[in-house]
Amino acid sequence: MSRRWILLTAVAAAATLIAPVAAVAQDKTPLKIVVGFPPGGSADTLARLLAEGLRERYDPVVVENRPGAGGRIALSQVKRANPDGQTVIVLPSGPMVLFPHVYRKLDYDAVTDFTPISLLTHFQFGVVAGPAAKAKTMAEMIATAKAAPGQGSYGTPGQGTLPHFMGVLFEQQVGAKLNHVPFQGGGPANAALMGGHIDYKFDVVSETAELHRTGKVRILAVTGPKRDPQVPEVPTLKESGVDLTATAWFGMYGPAGMPAAARDRLQQAVSEAMKQPALRDRLVGLGYEPVGSTPAELASTQKADLDRWAAPIKATGIQLD
Repeated sequence: MSRRWILLTAVAAAATLIAPVAAVAQDKTPLKIVVGFPPGGSADTLARLLAEGLRERYDPVVVENRPGAGGRIALSQVKRANPDGQTVIVLPSGPMVLFPHVYRKLDYDAVTDFTPISLLTHFQFGVVAGPAAKAKTMAEMIATAKAAPGQGSYGTPGQGTLPHFMGVLFEQQVGAKLNHVPFQGGGPANAALMGGHIDYKFDVVSETAELHRTGKVRILAVTGPKRDPQVPEVPTLKESGVDLTATAWFGMYGPAGMPAAARDRLQQAVSEAMKQPALRDRLVGLGYEPVGSTPAELASTQKADLDRWAAPIKATGIQLD
């Protein structure tokens, strides 16, 4: 057997072994997840946890924060992105089901300008009292707000967001008046709450659960139909005598016109990530109910909530430019 033949055989064998590895490496494409809120908030936390779970199929996975206008700036960026499956947005349901009823002019259509990929999680909100608030219970908060109309304040992640409308509906339900202070996300609202610049905050429970446990703030009630496992001692609004319930969800969308293959590949990757025990445990610990749905299920959920919120928002009389 000649030395040349042995060398050629070795090269061929090596190529056979390397080829599948190269194919796998080439199969991993970059993915950018855009978040419309600052770092440290619930949307940012979810996106970064999900990014870790997607790295088995995508590399690199980059989370890009584009805060402002309650998520509208980020949505405009994703709307204009190349629909190749490499740019997506992770966002709460508000911009997709509330903003179309709230804003007179939007530079996007929540239904036609985006490709639904997956419903990620369900979650609920909390009514939180900061160091500046004297109320230690929901009953005390209501009594204080009624005794001094317009003197108390509450912060939210932005104008026209679901927590904002939770605040408006809460005022209507209990007959009180508070000043709404919008921020560019949950993180800045938390800082203002802790600094005593606002009295209360309506926001995702996970934003303040740890602060509540350490006694730095008090979650007075949660907005869902049942108590939150993060803070099981905290009653629901209904248990506190306020006839108001609201939950929301996070979803992943891409630009309109995404090829079905790119959309389905992302959906499958998200579904597989949501089944990873470590990721599921972390999300549940933050008060999220992991989902990982099909695109059709996300589209159906969006339409149902878009229809459901039309009348309550109209009843508030709020219209924004």
